[in-house]
Amino acid sequence: THPLPSPEAASGRMANRFRGGGGVSLKPENSLKRAEELIGVGQKQNALQTLHDTLTNKRHQRNWNTALEQVMLKHIDLCVETKSGRKCKDALINYRNTVQGMNVGSLELVIDHLITTASARAEQAQQAAQAKLEDIADLEADASPEEMMLSYVSGEKSADRTDRELVTPWFKFLWETYRNVLDVLRNNSRLEALYASGADRAFAFCLTHKRSTEFRRLCDILRNHLSNLLKYRDQGQQHRTDLSNSTSWELYMDMRFEQLRAACELELWAEAFRSVEDIQGLLALAPKGAARPRAARMATYYARLTQIFTRSGARLYNAAAWARLAAFSRAHGRLAAPEDAAALAANVVLSALAVMPYDEAGAGVSGAGAMAPPDGAPAAPTGLDAERAARMAAVLGFPADARGGGGALSRAALLADAERRGLLAAAPPVVARIHEVLEGDFDPLALCARLAPLLEALPGALPPAPASGPVADWDLGVYVPYLQQVALAHTVRQLSHVYSVMRVEELARLAPALGHGAAERLVVEGVRAGYFSARFDHRRGTVHFGGRGLEGEHVRGHVADLARALGAALGTPGAGLDAGVARAGEERRAAAAVRAAACAEDANRVALSRKRLIEKRKEEAEAAALDRERAAEEVRAAAEAAAREAEERRKAQERARRETERIQREMEEREQEELKTFLASKGRKVADGERLDAAAITQEVRSEAAKAAAELARRLARLAKSLDHAERARREEEAPLLERAWAARAAEDADLAAELAAQAARAARAAWEADVAEKARLALLAQDREAFAEQVQARRAEEFAAARAAARRAAEERRAERRRERDVARRREYARRCRLQIEEKRKAEEETARALEAERRKAEAAERQRKLDEIAARQRQREAEIEAKRAAESLAGPAKSAGAAPAVPGATPAAAPAATAAAPAAGAP
Repeated sequence: THPLPSPEAASGRMANRFRGGGGVSLKPENSLKRAEELIGVGQKQNALQTLHDTLTNKRHQRNWNTALEQVMLKHIDLCVETKSGRKCKDALINYRNTVQGMNVGSLELVIDHLITTASARAEQAQQAAQAKLEDIADLEADASPEEMMLSYVSGEKSADRTDRELVTPWFKFLWETYRNVLDVLRNNSRLEALYASGADRAFAFCLTHKRSTEFRRLCDILRNHLSNLLKYRDQGQQHRTDLSNSTSWELYMDMRFEQLRAACELELWAEAFRSVEDIQGLLALAPKGAARPRAARMATYYARLTQIFTRSGARLYNAAAWARLAAFSRAHGRLAAPEDAAALAANVVLSALAVMPYDEAGAGVSGAGAMAPPDGAPAAPTGLDAERAARMAAVLGFPADARGGGGALSRAALLADAERRGLLAAAPPVVARIHEVLEGDFDPLALCARLAPLLEALPGALPPAPASGPVADWDLGVYVPYLQQVALAHTVRQLSHVYSVMRVEELARLAPALGHGAAERLVVEGVRAGYFSARFDHRRGTVHFGGRGLEGEHVRGHVADLARALGAALGTPGAGLDAGVARAGEERRAAAAVRAAACAEDANRVALSRKRLIEKRKEEAEAAALDRERAAEEVRAAAEAAAREAEERRKAQERARRETERIQREMEEREQEELKTFLASKGRKVADGERLDAAAITQEVRSEAAKAAAELARRLARLAKSLDHAERARREEEAPLLERAWAARAAEDADLAAELAAQAARAARAAWEADVAEKARLALLAQDREAFAEQVQARRAEEFAAARAAARRAAEERRAERRRERDVARRREYARRCRLQIEEKRKAEEETARALEAERRKAEAAERQRKLDEIAARQRQREAEIEAKRAAESLAGPAKSAGAAPAVPGATPAAAPAATAAAPAAGAP
């Protein structure tokens, strides 16, 4: 007898058989048929596993066929029904590897089927939840005690619980489907179109169902895919997406534009700005020769920028975006109607006017965050401001200077550019009037009053925007509060030039639209930005203007005006005074002038010493304040660093704790689902909300398995014993029967062998006789065959001789041709050697001639040098003789002059040396 199998092996084989294969891969046709059978008996998980084993088998990844496609479609249906996202992703990866080189259209069909099926199930869940809420028997009945307890404990309403039970799982699966599709199709040049289509459908899902969180994650996923593509683009992987290809680059640009549109429609403005930066990054990666994005795309892009900056409150960048939109629309002819051009011009002008005047110093940095120095020069931006200015310069396309963009983008520059381009003239009259009031004459007491009726007429000044244009709505009403703030800032600045103090009620009366609190905050921001100087005295209810140092431009201007007025007063003659009084006044003024001139030097010296002392004390005070500020900054920085470090540690611990809790919670949920599935397969019902004990169920399963194994062992032992007895009895009974049957079979075999031998002899005799007759028949044709063979051999001999003669002639011709070629080659070589010898001889003769010419020139140069040396020697000799003669004459001159002086009456003593010196000079060469 055979040994009995172990209970574990027997149970494993039985489970394998009832699971439908359990890892054994079938052919696609058989796998599909087996899956249908398992679905028919309600074993969908086993059917899914069967199809999954077929799809993940390496044998089926080499060849694609329609049966494999049907298996994949059925696998997707089961994955959607059982919400098995991981198996669906694994199958998609394997199917992608199979079809990407043969039939990409099949993969497109599969992915479309997956997304369509998952979306349909999510919509069905929504409809089921809505029907469940509408299916209420009694509208006046109160909630049941169970529902009231659930609402108090969980804080959820019945609709929320219904959505969480019915809708949320399907939406989670649909979102996981989009993530898996994008992950499977990413960074593959053959699947770029499918990848772009999947991204667009994911954007549509987020827009349709207002899924803000999933949209942010989707944008992060796409950014990670792009960053990985750029990070590993130099590794040369096969079928990797290449952004230097214009088609690939355009697909990625279209995805980013769609991402920007979805972000704006979902009102996720931070994500929209990051999408704008993504677009700028892709524009920087544009391949050579690639077409720029379409004009309609770029116009919509700039329109989205205006929305983003309007929502963020960045007025300066909003104005720059409107200016860019106007310039782009005019350059590409996007303004078909005059009304559109006027509306765009109005937005450009009003957005520039809405920028606070002190925003110019920091290029969009808030006045509360950028304190300008007293002389009005812009403050140097901090690192964050410079980084922000650089990012804005890249987004808006304007140059940023070294200080962070302070000089490249400003309110004045935008207004000047609008006026230069004719936008101010093209704007509606009410907009031009607003510009005139804000940027016109000095009128602090009536500026806000003149502006109020213009702002009231502003919202209805433009017609509705066209549906085909990049801008959805020409809403000029958004600029009204900004323009009111700008008007108040201008008013306070102009008031500070003519008033030193003013009551707060009077200031609030000048700008009634803002209110006291808003006006006070605006004044404080202007003071912080250095746009004007003001101080509130709430105890007396006044506003004090001024307070600037003597070095300020404002005070210097007033001092200059006062000097001019005093000079004019001093130069005016006194009317009605008599001559004595006038003369006395003149004398007093003259005396005062004399005293002032005498004391000026002392006064200047005292003033200079006092100034130096003040400057020294000021420098010492500034140095001490700087030291205190530095020490306080160091202490603050250390405290902030410690606090940041502690906060980071706390956040890290909190993240780790949350991650641990999440993983533990997911493991528990997965364990509960598996336990529920197991109990359901056993036929046990589990109540909703019941927590299952894994240890107890495991112990129960183990005990049941042990009992089943023991029972199986007992049954197998009884079966083996009964089989042994039955086999022994059968063999005892069949022994005599087998002997009789063997004897009868032996007799039958002997008779059969004799009959077969006789048949074989008869057949051999018949065959011999037939062969003899055939030989006699064929003997008659022997002579004809021999004659035909002789003819064929003779013809073949003649053909061979002719072919041999032709071959010999051809060989002789080839030998003669080679001899001619050798002769020609020898002659050419001889001619080449002769030319080389002639060339060498010519070069040698030229070298000899050049050497002789060089020697001749050298000899001539030496001869010339020798002659020049002789001439120089004779010249030096003559000069030496002349010098010697002069020296001799100079020694003999005094004696002759002393003896000859009395003989020449009237001659001067200097005449003789002059005459003596002239004689040798005349004889000099």
